[in-house]
Amino acid sequence: MYGILCATPEELDALRARLTLAPEPESHGPTQVWRGEHDGAEIVLARSGIGKVHAAAAATLLITLFSPRALIFSGVAGGLDPALPVGAVLLADRLAIHDYGLVEGGRFTPTAYGVIPVGAPRLTKLTPVDAEVAAALAALAAAVGPDLPAPVRLGGVVTADYFLSCGATRETLRAEFAADAIDMESGAVNQVAQAWGLPLYVIRTLSDLAGEESHVTYLEMAALAARNSALCVETLLRLLEAQRPRR
Repeated sequence: MYGILCATPEELDALRARLTLAPEPESHGPTQVWRGEHDGAEIVLARSGIGKVHAAAAATLLITLFSPRALIFSGVAGGLDPALPVGAVLLADRLAIHDYGLVEGGRFTPTAYGVIPVGAPRLTKLTPVDAEVAAALAALAAAVGPDLPAPVRLGGVVTADYFLSCGATRETLRAEFAADAIDMESGAVNQVAQAWGLPLYVIRTLSDLAGEESHVTYLEMAALAARNSALCVETLLRLLEAQRPRR
């Protein structure tokens, strides 16, 4: 079984349009979960809601209730790499939360998530995903690339609890972390997946370019971007099932 997560209604609608799911969800506290089976793969789909806390809570719920062999997070993100246009698909081969750390002397110093920030080294790079996850994402890029009009590539995603609509901050994040996109959930889900020893596959399509007009672009492009990510989820499930050993 695979656990699939998204954050927004647009992302949920895009996934439900492409995956074979039960018509009605199960309710587990505030989280609704759809069961399904797609191309032979058992799946559960949940919309976490926006932000790190919601994402971590929903990921933990899927793991504890359904024992998936892997997690997939699908949705949209803001672009940090000026070479990537809106609509480009980014498959995360590096991840980190960048708004955790120490404030001292009027300055914020990001550190690795979960450590005591006092005395901790400054966070300067994103953490690579496992080699098997990176290989699967590379295979996914090769499989879906010809079907999408925008670029599909592996890259780094930083996570923070804010929507970025500032060109100067975009350039700073790009320079400090060599990150390609920013979102509000993936890093938190990665922390949960690592704690449980599960692989995580993050698929993000750029809905905006994280600049001053991003709030406008996001509203116009979120649904289209979510559809690109959902197409990738469908293909990834097929690839993962084909690689899974059979008894």
